[in-house]
Amino acid sequence: MSYSSDIDAAASLINEQGGAWNAISPEYVARMRAQNRFKTGLDIAKYTAAIMRKDMADYDVDSSNYTQSLGCWHGFIGQQKMIAIKKHLQTTDKRYLYLSGWMVAALRSDFGPLPDQSMHEKTSVAALIEELYTFLRQADARELGALFRDLDTAREASDTAKESEIQAQIDNHQTHIVPIIADIDAGFGNEEATYLLAKRMIEAGACCIQLENQVSDAKQCGHQDGKVTVPHEDFVAKINAVRYAFLELGVDDGVICARTDSLGAGLTQKIPVSQTPGDLADQYNAFLEVEEVSTDDLGNGDLVIKQNGKLVRPVRLPNGLVRFKPGTGEARCVFDCITSLQSGADLLWIETEKPHVGQIGAMVDEIRKVIPNAKLVYNNSPSFNWTLNFRQQVFDNWAEAGKDVSTYNRDELMDESYDETELGIVADEKIRTFQADASRESGIFHHLITLPTYHTAALSTDNLAKDYFGDLGMLGYVAGVQRKEIRQGIACVKHQNMAGSDMGDAHKEYFSGEQALKASGKDNTMNQF
Repeated sequence: MSYSSDIDAAASLINEQGGAWNAISPEYVARMRAQNRFKTGLDIAKYTAAIMRKDMADYDVDSSNYTQSLGCWHGFIGQQKMIAIKKHLQTTDKRYLYLSGWMVAALRSDFGPLPDQSMHEKTSVAALIEELYTFLRQADARELGALFRDLDTAREASDTAKESEIQAQIDNHQTHIVPIIADIDAGFGNEEATYLLAKRMIEAGACCIQLENQVSDAKQCGHQDGKVTVPHEDFVAKINAVRYAFLELGVDDGVICARTDSLGAGLTQKIPVSQTPGDLADQYNAFLEVEEVSTDDLGNGDLVIKQNGKLVRPVRLPNGLVRFKPGTGEARCVFDCITSLQSGADLLWIETEKPHVGQIGAMVDEIRKVIPNAKLVYNNSPSFNWTLNFRQQVFDNWAEAGKDVSTYNRDELMDESYDETELGIVADEKIRTFQADASRESGIFHHLITLPTYHTAALSTDNLAKDYFGDLGMLGYVAGVQRKEIRQGIACVKHQNMAGSDMGDAHKEYFSGEQALKASGKDNTMNQF
């Protein structure tokens, strides 16, 4: 419905009350309804799931239609990203938010900072989703509120052309609400625990849930050692649990992203029981590191299985964990991905140790032999040293091609002295085009950076503290922050407005008319901006 038709609908409803609601303005009702378009988290989940499904279809047609997101750990951070995107790029199309389990653990736990090992309160994940959407909805309300004020100004000036222009902007307003890819870790327990948390996350607004194949109570950060994976039957059960949660809540097109950590995981906790040769359990067990034994070779507490007609003993560590054969990581990733897609997952996530288009593409090529439209979500991780990785890739490519690299020291390529060299410039260009190249050549539908605002907060705070507490004093804040806010048009320079002061004034006027005590008078210091 258009803004004017919403006003007419409200007027009709008010007229039905026989005068009891005469103090209620139909236009103010329409404004408040426009500013509260999404009533529940499920409204958001259904709306954003449709966006993701359309984007996935667009990508299948043209790989340049990849999507992007940045990780966030607070509603304000997510809000500011979307405001910045609309300001600089004029549209939020193909831009999402990522909810990082790492940042929830490090920054949102009541226990204080924790490592990425699923030790934080599981409810904090759903709470952050709700908080993010609360701030995004507030961004809608604030932006529309400014348009309503502009509309009133145009009417007061009898500028009908301007009035029509602003009304068109209201009718075609693009919401700040975008899909959130939400990290559920390994499910925080068994399949029932996964289902219960998935429900809470969906009810908070999540349309896409990312689930990893690590053992829940032994979960590690994807870029650290000691990862332990689960058999496919266990992982599929959790995929099913998330799908049931989506369907129960009526989000029929909800998206599941299945993540495999097998590339860097050399251990498993459980040897599944194979019922028939070639079943999932048998294929999983084929990757185990084993040694052929006879009954005479068995020691106390040994575990043996029959494999290819032979009695074999899996190699176990003192803690009972079982090792995979060395060098099988990529094959296990391919197997994981195919199995996940065949079992109801929609997207894949392969956690890698470096950003390398060739490595990712080789695995995707194998997956697509079975699932032609397989699509990946890829972690453009701050755990990678992007500068060093790409400079070394260029160095190695040049050396292999016979180009003289004698003026470069491969082990010292991070040094600032290489920034303006040919190698440094070529490497930076490869970093710049990495997402487009990987989406074209490696099947990556969505690129995200998991922890960007963790690092930007640390960097900006370091610079401010250095200057403010150092020789610059107050100039450290003014020159380093406020002056830049003003000149770059950062909305937060008017922090009272950003926190909702103007919206509060509008509501007071709706409710109290001329008696309203408003904050936006001549003595409001925000008028300096």
